Amino acid sequence: MNRQAQDLIAQGKPDDAAAVITSAEPWQNRVLSVSQPTLEAMEAASDLDDLYAHMLLSNHNYGWARMMFQKNAARWRTWRPQSEESALRLKATDEAIAECDRHLGK
Repeated sequence: MNRQAQDLIAQGKPDDAAAVITSAEPWQNRVLSVSQPTLEAMEAASDLDDLYAHMLLSNHNYGWARMMFQKNAARWRTWRPQSEESALRLKATDEAIAECDRHLGK
């Protein structure tokens, strides 16, 4: 579903992508409902939130985008064991939050 939504965004169909993202949320909740989700489940959930946050950012919904990025930042700050991948994801999320803040400050 993440790939499908990414493809729709690339095709210039953000409304269709939003529908796919929304329909993926129950799956996201399900894979994260376990007490210790797998790295793959965390990455899939993170990718979905990141995609949605970037779509919100492109639509100038900076506050909502920031909230979604913060959700990912919390995920990757608390993820154990830390890895190069989790550090890269956290860095990218922190940069996206900073971008939202620049727009919110205008």
